[in-house]
Amino acid sequence: MKIHEKYLNRCIELAKNGLGNTYPNPMVGSVIVHSDKIIGEGWHQRAGEPHAEVNAVNSVKNKELLSEATIYVSLEPCSHFGKTPPCSDLIISKGIKNVVIGMVDPFEEVAGRGIKKLMEAGHNVTIGILEDECQELNKRFITFHTKKRPYIFLKWAQSKDGFLAPKTKDEQKPVWITNAFSKQLVHKWRSEEQAILVGTETALADNPSLTTREWNGKNPVRVVLDKNLRLPQELAIFNSEAKTIVITAETKENSESIHFEKIDFLKPIAQQICDVLYRHNLQSLIVEGGQQTLQTFIDEDFWDEAFVFEGNLIFEDGTKAPSLKNQEITSATSIEKDQLTTYKHA
Repeated sequence: MKIHEKYLNRCIELAKNGLGNTYPNPMVGSVIVHSDKIIGEGWHQRAGEPHAEVNAVNSVKNKELLSEATIYVSLEPCSHFGKTPPCSDLIISKGIKNVVIGMVDPFEEVAGRGIKKLMEAGHNVTIGILEDECQELNKRFITFHTKKRPYIFLKWAQSKDGFLAPKTKDEQKPVWITNAFSKQLVHKWRSEEQAILVGTETALADNPSLTTREWNGKNPVRVVLDKNLRLPQELAIFNSEAKTIVITAETKENSESIHFEKIDFLKPIAQQICDVLYRHNLQSLIVEGGQQTLQTFIDEDFWDEAFVFEGNLIFEDGTKAPSLKNQEITSATSIEKDQLTTYKHA
């Protein structure tokens, strides 16, 4: 492995520690190297707190080495004043002459300006090291700023014979197709993403709370389709554990934790939902069901990745699982007797 790739890879590893905590900011990692030895490293831990470069510089014990060091950072150093000062100014003030950057920041407030500032100050700037990996790291942030919508994960569990649910059931709760370990993994994913969506029928049939009960982390914003506002307010999705956005055709006044967003159900629905979530500054979305809602996102071509669990049950009849289009498999793993297949949009 080449030297630049070695240290940029470490930046990416560090940045991943911020997953789920840095919104609306990207995940960023940084290392500072002197004589082929890491003398400082850091990552952006939470929005409003110091950026990766600041944490890396602060971790260097002997600051006199900075003028002879190279700073590696997975994303272009910022050049604007937000909640924190510009990182490009910090690098210049500390005299770190060699800067290696994974990718250019697509955010319009930066978008090459940090690189330009560094170069104009006489710094040696290398760009595009492990660029694909850096883009994968911040796929949510990039999609939000370039496509003006959240990054969309589809997720469902199906029986061995391809059904989401049996034809009949006795209780208003989900029929668990997968095991406890798969369930815990799903709750971990919820803690890492900003929003989660279900349709009206799923809310009525399963009464889901859509929280992170099985994992320590933030609850996502809950989004539910309710065209005619027929969902009872006693449902778990309307409790105070998390904010809920109701997508409806009706007009209704917001409450403290429930927001109503009116759309035209005669027009493409997934596009309008994405527009609503963009206005709410939500960078990622898990679509959990039901079948009609999932298929709507697939048919309108609004999805980026899909997680499909196959449990060890046979229903023989019931609600058929959605059918993906334009997909390619990225991984297939076993979780005890469950099978998890991950797809990405081709």
